[in-house]
Amino acid sequence: MPLLENNTIKLRALEPEDLALLYQWENNTEWWQVGNTINPYSKYILREYIVNSDKSIYENKQLRLMITIKENAQTIGMIDLYDFDPHHQRAGVGIVVDNPFQQKGYAAKALELLKVYAFEHLHVKVLYAHILPENKSSVSLFEKHGFEQTGVLKSWLRQQDNYIDVFVFQLVNK
Repeated sequence: MPLLENNTIKLRALEPEDLALLYQWENNTEWWQVGNTINPYSKYILREYIVNSDKSIYENKQLRLMITIKENAQTIGMIDLYDFDPHHQRAGVGIVVDNPFQQKGYAAKALELLKVYAFEHLHVKVLYAHILPENKSSVSLFEKHGFEQTGVLKSWLRQQDNYIDVFVFQLVNK
């Protein structure tokens, strides 16, 4: 079986046809906090992002892959490697699955594929994720895949007039 797929899903590169989904997801204000976003994205900016996604993770220091159900080729989410540091062999992981497809195991399958890709193909030593404490499903997902909470970033994100902590989870490839 190819590296970025299993029996259920496939992780694939961005395509021009993904513009409408990216526009919808990137401008979903409910998701801004998990993505550390503070403003909407235009279709022009997202189109340029897709055009420039042909560069390698070594050039962009990030890689976005679309999560697609193999049975019907429906794109249901995205998973990212970000802040890729080839010298220190580490990268952050971010994942978003569209609401109708959450709690169905797709995020777990995508994370497992991404781990194999990062560790075996990119030779990453450490994967990490920043997770809001109230995001119990993400905490559970990362814990089930071997990530350990290694710290708390105190008052890391501003939420209106308050500051909230963020959990740091790490998985070290042994």
